[in-house]
Amino acid sequence: MTPQFPPWPIVERFLKNRPDGSIGLDVGCGNGKYLAVNPRVFVLASDRSENLVKIASKHQPHSSIVAENLALPHPNAVFDFAISIAVIHHLSTPARRVQALGAILDLLRLPSSAIVGGGEALIFVWALEQKSSRRGWDEYDEQDVMVPWVMKQKTNGSEAAPSNTFHRYYHLYRRGELEHDVADAGGVVVESGYEKDNWWAIIKRQPSVVP
Repeated sequence: MTPQFPPWPIVERFLKNRPDGSIGLDVGCGNGKYLAVNPRVFVLASDRSENLVKIASKHQPHSSIVAENLALPHPNAVFDFAISIAVIHHLSTPARRVQALGAILDLLRLPSSAIVGGGEALIFVWALEQKSSRRGWDEYDEQDVMVPWVMKQKTNGSEAAPSNTFHRYYHLYRRGELEHDVADAGGVVVESGYEKDNWWAIIKRQPSVVP
């Protein structure tokens, strides 16, 4: 099964660069759109939505479970990689966002030396600086916002069915804020940047941080 939409280039690059046979996590997997990107790795996906997990479970041979990203039911320090794409910005306090990053870092393999690195995680969060997007947010706007999402209903013949609008909380990250949160969570940033109105970072654990 292939993703419904093409993966973002940074996500695709990260997943395809994982060594064959790697075992990883997709924390907040949604419908599992990234599970099919690299067939040579195995991914254990999780989401808090049971309905989305049912959809993600169709991406065999990967596994999908219902779990909260602040209480992931996995053993520490055993995973080769992890991704968490557009998830952490939904947590409403700085402490919870740092906790979520720490929970992912705890699950990654520790670096065995200064030369041999451990597991890595790719994190994406919405950026405050997206002046050129249709939303038009910029560095002087509020960082904590409720964003309307319109769920269109299936049409009944020629009669259009009414749509439902839901509001979702987002924390819009400033430049450098994600890197700061990673450091507070006990991680280090390997690489970071900006793509498609998002800040992203590839992170790993500090060698001295023991589970």
